[in-house]
Amino acid sequence: MNKELFGADFKWGVSTAAFQIEGGCDAEGKGPSIWDIFSNIKGKIKDGHHANTACDFYNIYERDLDLVQSLHIPNFRFSIAWSRIMPTGLKPVNQKGLDYYDRVIDGCLERGIEPWPTLYHWDLPHALELKGGWTNRDVVNWFSDFTEVCAKQYGDRIKHWMVMNEPMVFTGAGYFLGLHAPGRTGLKNFFPAIHHAVLSMAEGGRVLRKLCPQAEIGTTFSCSHVEPYSQRAWDKSAANRADILFNRLFIEPILGLGYPDKELSLLKGIRKYMLPGDEDKMSFDFDFIGIQTYTREVIRFSLLTPYLHAKLVKAENRDVPLTSMKWEVYPEGIYPIIKKYDAYPQIKKIYITENGSAFPDAVVQGHVDDQERLAYLETSIEQVLKAKNEGCKVEGYFVWTLTDNFEWAEGYHPRFGLVHVDFDTQERIIKSSGKWYADFIKP
Repeated sequence: MNKELFGADFKWGVSTAAFQIEGGCDAEGKGPSIWDIFSNIKGKIKDGHHANTACDFYNIYERDLDLVQSLHIPNFRFSIAWSRIMPTGLKPVNQKGLDYYDRVIDGCLERGIEPWPTLYHWDLPHALELKGGWTNRDVVNWFSDFTEVCAKQYGDRIKHWMVMNEPMVFTGAGYFLGLHAPGRTGLKNFFPAIHHAVLSMAEGGRVLRKLCPQAEIGTTFSCSHVEPYSQRAWDKSAANRADILFNRLFIEPILGLGYPDKELSLLKGIRKYMLPGDEDKMSFDFDFIGIQTYTREVIRFSLLTPYLHAKLVKAENRDVPLTSMKWEVYPEGIYPIIKKYDAYPQIKKIYITENGSAFPDAVVQGHVDDQERLAYLETSIEQVLKAKNEGCKVEGYFVWTLTDNFEWAEGYHPRFGLVHVDFDTQERIIKSSGKWYADFIKP
């Protein structure tokens, strides 16, 4: 296998997110986000970790962009922290925040790296959460205003935009399970958050299309290959219900197909939050869809699970190899996911915008020999090639992630990076996987 087999136009890259790497939590006028608040609440993050400094990308971004360049990575995905640009989530705009991302974007371009910004990667300004956050329909207008500010400021240099990152995760973990910021629970929060995220995704796309007509506009979704625990009818039915929730809930309304509530009646609760005309407002003709996948999920029927009657069979109970996230090591899962999304005729182009694995890396005599991650990435890329060779419209692959970082509720324990970070000294060490990826994609 070599990169030439993918074609000259295939996009190779690496992905990051503002809150997970930047630090600078209150630098130069930045307002607090829901994650700034949440990660400083005792008991919310493993071992009391927080992201006040993280990888200090806010201050040493040039050093990390030099790393991207040294690894021959031509495309760099990062996100824009809403509360750095608009500290309260609303105008006025913080000029120093705007200037910072100007420097990041220009720093990429000076190094021959294509910048791929994501507008929303989970860090809602805290001031907007106090107004209801994603449960308040006004968030559609708030997000549109933020999108407009970014498009006008950076649109002259950006060829690829991503509107949102993994809406199923930030609504599900943040507004239903309470495991992520802002820590809300229950369907009364989940359903309106779903609908307003869908409307915001589509409206964000329309704002970008109007202001950046030459740019390629996409948005990204979390997805996992789902398999039934057995071939019994009730396990297969449970797996289908889980698949609707994990893989179809957000993509189908965006594609103009509406919510898949005919097959999962639980989702009819979203209708309470819909207004006349919303069916049309929910869809947008994106130039590409980003899919982000890491493992597979095995599902069995469970009468005890409310609403869904489906239960995850945890990977640690299945006698399979595990990552540091206790996810099954299953890089082969990327292939059926690509096939699944490729089957939607409305999707024009697919990029893998996140794929990677976390393992307990060790620094030995100044080196990190992470053969498990290297093997995971190599197999994943082989599976992408297999799908591409079968005619799937997959045209890019971004590794998650550049550097070890703040991994949300898990703190700094899981390490996903191609580059090892010592969070006390901010020293970087390129791992064996990073050297392998650099060699694989070098011009």
